[in-house]
Amino acid sequence: MAVEEWSAGAGTDILIRKVDSHVTALRVGLHGPDLELAERLASCLRELVVSTAHASAADRAQVRAAVHYFVLRRESRGRLLSVRSLAAAQRLVNKAAAQLGRPDLVVEGRPGRGGGNAATDIARHS
Repeated sequence: MAVEEWSAGAGTDILIRKVDSHVTALRVGLHGPDLELAERLASCLRELVVSTAHASAADRAQVRAAVHYFVLRRESRGRLLSVRSLAAAQRLVNKAAAQLGRPDLVVEGRPGRGGGNAATDIARHS
């Protein structure tokens, strides 16, 4: 039993470290709304990793896939995510959050780019 708990904890730590180190790298090249979106996606992923640490293998696999998609997406100009890749990662992360019953973790569109919902945009600009 202790081995199972250790494995879940170790897997959780590894995924969170991957997300954290990727966001650290993104801070070098992204600014403004794009960096904010990346930070919000990372926050959502961290919460999903922690909340599914003791969930079914299928749920953990779905979160692991979302983390890997966010972390491993690259564009040809360098190591950083393109805006297009951020949008794709956002769709995948939101799908995982919704399927895992965590609509509270859904990340709205990029602020300042018309990608958010009307209520969020109105509140942000008031």
